[in-house]
Amino acid sequence: MAAELLPTKKLVSSASIQQQNLSNNNPAPGCCSWQGLYPTIRERNSVMFNNEMMADVHFVVGPPGGTQRVPGHKYVLAVGSSVFHAMFYGELAEDKEEIRIPDVEPPSFLAMLKYIYCDEIELCADTVLATLYAAKKYIVPHLARACVGFLETSLSARNACVLLSQSCLFEEPDLTQRCWEVIDAQAELALRSEGFCDIDAQTLESILRRETLNAKETAVFEAALSWAEAECQRRDLPPTVDNKRLVLGKAVYLIRIPAMALEDFANGAAQSGVLTLTETNDIFLWHTASRKPDLLFCTRPRAGLAPQRCHRFQSCAYRSNQWRYRGRCDSIQFAADRRVFVAGFGLYGSSCGSAEYGARIELKRQGVAVAQRVVKFFSDGSSSTFAVWFDYPVQIEPDTFYTASAVLDGNELSYFGQEGMTEVQCGKVTFQFQCSSDSTNGTGVQGGQIPELIFYA
Repeated sequence: MAAELLPTKKLVSSASIQQQNLSNNNPAPGCCSWQGLYPTIRERNSVMFNNEMMADVHFVVGPPGGTQRVPGHKYVLAVGSSVFHAMFYGELAEDKEEIRIPDVEPPSFLAMLKYIYCDEIELCADTVLATLYAAKKYIVPHLARACVGFLETSLSARNACVLLSQSCLFEEPDLTQRCWEVIDAQAELALRSEGFCDIDAQTLESILRRETLNAKETAVFEAALSWAEAECQRRDLPPTVDNKRLVLGKAVYLIRIPAMALEDFANGAAQSGVLTLTETNDIFLWHTASRKPDLLFCTRPRAGLAPQRCHRFQSCAYRSNQWRYRGRCDSIQFAADRRVFVAGFGLYGSSCGSAEYGARIELKRQGVAVAQRVVKFFSDGSSSTFAVWFDYPVQIEPDTFYTASAVLDGNELSYFGQEGMTEVQCGKVTFQFQCSSDSTNGTGVQGGQIPELIFYA
C-alpha cells in the first residue's frame, strides 16, 4: 500500500517521453461505466491526463510557432499546485477557458501534468532543465527535487559549468555545491567542455575567480578565449582579438596570467593579441625585474585542491623472495560512500636501493576502463609510497565498485603492504576494499601493492 502512495520515477529517452506525453496513454473511455475499469482513485485520475473529456480549461503551451494545446481539469490542477489553485479559485481568479504559457516547452509542461495527474515522474536529459523551470514556476516541490536529483546523478565535467549557471538561476544551493565540486576537481576537463562556452558572463566570472580551481593557468586562459569567441558569435561580432577583449571586459583580470610560468606566458598569452602591449611588457618585467611593476592581474597562483590519501595497510615489509613483477598485474577493488575524484595511486618502490619503475596504471568500472596511463616514477629505496597520476582526476560515483590496477616494470624486489583493512575512513569519506579477479601478482585486501588511493573530495 505504501508503495502505491509514492510517486515512481522512470528514466526514459527524450523521444519516448515526448511521444508518451503528446497523447493520453490510457485507453479512451468507450462507455458510460469506464470508471469501473479502474479500481483506485489514482488510476481513474490518470485517465484524465491530457484528455479532453470533462476538460474545463485549455493551455496553449510553448513559444509562437511551436505551441501545443493541452486540456486540463481545474480541480486536479489546483490540488497539485498552489499556483493553479490561486489561478482558478483564488480571490483574483479569472474565468478563462484558454491560458497561454509561452515560456514553458510543451514536453516539460506535460511532464509536470503527468506528475500532478498520475503521480509519475518521467525525466530525460534533454528536458529536465525545462521541467525544473516548470516545477519551480508552478510550485510543485517534489517534482523540482526529483529534477535536481536527476541532474546531480548525471553531473559530470562535461555539463558541470552549464548546470552551475542553471542551479544559480533556480536557486538550488545543493546542486550549486555539487557543480563546484566537479569543476574544482576536474577543472581542465570542465574548462575544455563545449558547455563552458555556453555559460553567461556572471558564471564565467565566478569560475575565473575561483581560488580552488584545480587547473593550470594556461588552461584557464585558453578556456576564456574560447568563451570569448562564442560570445562574439552570440553578439554577431567578428571574433577578432579586439572583440574578444571587448566581450571579456574586466573578467580578463580574473585570469592569473602572472602566475603562469614565464615560458608558458611567452608562448601563449603574450602572443595572443588579447593583452595590450603595456600589459604584456609589465608581466614580462614582473617575471624578470627586481623592481616589479603594479599589475591589475592577481599574481598569486590558485591554491587548487589538496589531494588526500587513503592508505589501506597498517604496515609494510620486504622479503628476499617478494615482491616480484615480471609483467603481472596488481589489482584491488574499492568503493566510496560519496562522490570523490581519484587522481592517482600511491605505489611501493624498491626495497634494495634506489630504482626507477615504469608503471601502467588503470581504473575500471564494471570491466570498462575509465582511465589509464603509462608513467615512470623514481623510488629512493625507502618504504615510502610514491605517487603516480592519471592525466585527469576521475569521478567516482558513490557505492559503486571500481578496479584499480598497476603493472610495474623495474626492480624485482619491492616493499609490500601488510595487515590490510577492508574499510578505511578518510575524513568524511569511507572506502571499502575487496579482492579483484584481475590481480595476478598476489595483491589483495590483506597485502600487496597499491597501498594508496590519491583523491579529491
